[in-house]
Amino acid sequence: MLWTRDALLAATKAKANGDWDGISGVSIDTRTIREGDLFVALKDQRDGHDFVGAALEKGAAAALVSKPETCPDGAALVVDDTLGALEMLGVAARSRASKLSAIAVTGSVGKTSVKEALLHVLSAQGNTHASEKSYNNHWGVPLTLARMPADTEYGVFEIGMNHLGEISPLTRMVRPHIAIVTTVVPAHLGNFNDESEIAQAKSEIFEGLLPGGTALINRDNPWFDTLSRRATELGAKVIGFGEHAEAEIRLTHLTQQATSASVEASIMGESVLYKLNAPGKHHALNSLAVLGAVSLVGGDLARAALSLQGWYPGEGRGSRENILIDPVDPDSSFLLIDESYNANPASVRAALETIGLAEPGLNPTGRRGRRIAVIGDMLELGPRADELHAEIAKAPEIASVDLVYACGPHSRALYDSLPPEKRGEWAEDSATLAPIVNEAIRIGDALVVKGSLGSRMAKIVDVISAPGARRKRA
Repeated sequence: MLWTRDALLAATKAKANGDWDGISGVSIDTRTIREGDLFVALKDQRDGHDFVGAALEKGAAAALVSKPETCPDGAALVVDDTLGALEMLGVAARSRASKLSAIAVTGSVGKTSVKEALLHVLSAQGNTHASEKSYNNHWGVPLTLARMPADTEYGVFEIGMNHLGEISPLTRMVRPHIAIVTTVVPAHLGNFNDESEIAQAKSEIFEGLLPGGTALINRDNPWFDTLSRRATELGAKVIGFGEHAEAEIRLTHLTQQATSASVEASIMGESVLYKLNAPGKHHALNSLAVLGAVSLVGGDLARAALSLQGWYPGEGRGSRENILIDPVDPDSSFLLIDESYNANPASVRAALETIGLAEPGLNPTGRRGRRIAVIGDMLELGPRADELHAEIAKAPEIASVDLVYACGPHSRALYDSLPPEKRGEWAEDSATLAPIVNEAIRIGDALVVKGSLGSRMAKIVDVISAPGARRKRA
């Protein structure tokens, strides 16, 4: 039992209706609800009260509601504000976790990958709880806390933002021992005056640090001094990670292969050598933050470095799949690297580096396949959007790419800035581009698909990875 009835009532100050004992989980989505869950009827994009009946029918033990009339015959906790009650439940969960070492992660790029890698390595060392998916916003963070068992030893909490002031209340709920900032780059720039404001927003994560806590900051980032200064003002110890000569957690050597990387690093004076099943310098640098956090919370550093070999990027964040063009011919494959979840200039360049490291196969004519980048719009970049897209065409990482397919109004600037020989085709949206790319694929090709979530690049992934899709062999 995650929460008893009495503990729930005490945490949320709710009035209880119906006959029930306690709950085994917390859910906001009837599509994934499990028997014994508490269903929280949030009023976000849709009013969760419209789904209370469905939640109870699917086995929810009770519903947290502000409209008791939506469950007249079911078990309910009645409050004035369901989001406020969820926040109170999250705060109570944090307070009762007496053995918890809490790690909060933010950054313009890489926070979900760092969170997932920390979950992977720390789960081998103790009871570990982490944010599901990218639940990093005003309801995702309290939901993650509310789901946390009382005996959790390691907690990893992803915290995101789109505007100033959004991280501050969330990190104060988490009260981390370690706060990681992966990097600061132009992301969500449309909501800020300039990049310095993004750095200011990211620095809010230090406001929740417990006394004696540590700020773990990318030492290579140009905003390190800004972030470090704010962390110091708040009484935090500052540790840098990266390639910088003064970084306490330093990358000393990196050897990259088509599907992996060998990393040598100094973690606060201790030398470690480990392998990542994810090429790309960005993954290597993020792994430094992972190992640094493990060391700082008293984990087994050597064991964590070994565990990293078993971590792979998740769906939409660099996952790899060899897809057969002919289902009965094992030699008819092409490589798909799925980076479709989100994008900004830094992560697009990282994706181009990754496809540049890929080794295309041979097609039936004996020729080597092509490296292809399929890029959708990077959103929320403000007035500089077209300029930032055009700059991608001039990035050094584009040199190893044979063809670029692009979609979206801003990506037109990227496409038009490419050398003619690298232009595949441009389309208005991903739905239009998907069949074009699918038709263009040949045996031996290696593709990366990248774009902001709102560009719906996952549509292209779905089309080109569908079984039995008709394509030419060469």
